[in-house]
Formats: sequence, structure tokens, C-alpha cells
Amino acid sequence: MSFTDPLSITIAAATIPLPRVSVGSGSSDYVSANGLVRVNASSAYGRRTRRVLRVDHSKITADPFIPAQNTKVSMSNYIVFDVPPAGYSNSEALEVYAGFKALFTASSDLLITKLLGGES
Repeated sequence: MSFTDPLSITIAAATIPLPRVSVGSGSSDYVSANGLVRVNASSAYGRRTRRVLRVDHSKITADPFIPAQNTKVSMSNYIVFDVPPAGYSNSEALEVYAGFKALFTASSDLLITKLLGGES
């Protein structure tokens, strides 16, 4: 089952619609009209169940080595739930996620700011 179509994401105060462009076995892709923003949601089943929500963001910027030329650069950000096939209910996994989210969003995302600055 897929998420609502289209998804939307707000980056730097701009809301970007992401229509679903593909649905596979346990996976869906949502992509912006210009192709620079992609969201992938997937589930894989095996010895452990792995669920991933991933954002890939690209932009065109000046090439640091040849400033007169532009180049495409990209980054990704994702969350992974890696759980055993039995032993954790969805509500228990959600409780762990809620604690994790509270940790990294506290004090205006200070922990993430420090992480991006190289602290650990």
C-alpha cells in the first residue's frame, strides 16, 4: 500500500509537490517536477524487517574547481527502522521513534546542528 499521492515536502520555506512516479514490490518513489527532489519509501523482509524513508535532494551549483561552470550536487537524508520479525509491535517501534525524534529535535535541532558540525 502506498502513501497519499502526491506527497509534499517543505525545504527552505518552499513546499515541493512530489507525485508518485513508481510503485514496486514494497517500494514507492515520489519525485518533484524538476527531478531534483525524490522521496523513496521501502520495506524489505528477511531475517529482520527493514523499513526506510529516504529523501534525496540535488541542486545545481558553481563547480568548486571550475567556478565558471555549474555542477549537480546531491545529498540524502533517511531514517531506517531495523526490527526483528517478532518481538516489537508497531506501537512499541513508534514509541522508540518518538523518543529518538524528541532527542534530535530538542532545542531547535541543536543535536543535528552539532552532528552536522562534526561533533559526536
